[in-house]
Amino acid sequence: MKRTQGGMTLIGFVIVLGVIGFFAYISMKLVPMYSEYYAVKQALKGLQQEPGIGNRDPARIQDLFFRRLYISYAENVKPENVSLERIDGGWEMSVDYEVRKPLMGNLDVVGMFQASERLTNQSRE
Repeated sequence: MKRTQGGMTLIGFVIVLGVIGFFAYISMKLVPMYSEYYAVKQALKGLQQEPGIGNRDPARIQDLFFRRLYISYAENVKPENVSLERIDGGWEMSVDYEVRKPLMGNLDVVGMFQASERLTNQSRE
């Protein structure tokens, strides 16, 4: 009785490596975009916890926000992407921005992100 070897051929192995490499390359482009979005969400949540944030002027709130982003190395959010709207007891801060990363050749990956948080004075008990 003849035994045959079972396994992957060299061509099959190269194809599997190519597919894995492609998805690794795509994730290297997407993960930084989403980690920056997470940093924006965390900066907004941190501002919301700031005592007396509802009484501060918009320029100071925006300065605090960008200081938090600077710590997180977030570089795609610009001042024109941030808006503050007056609400009862504070502010509604919205961040709406787009990230465009080159993928290969003339193809780009585009991420459009939007986050908002109500910045009001909270009573601490």
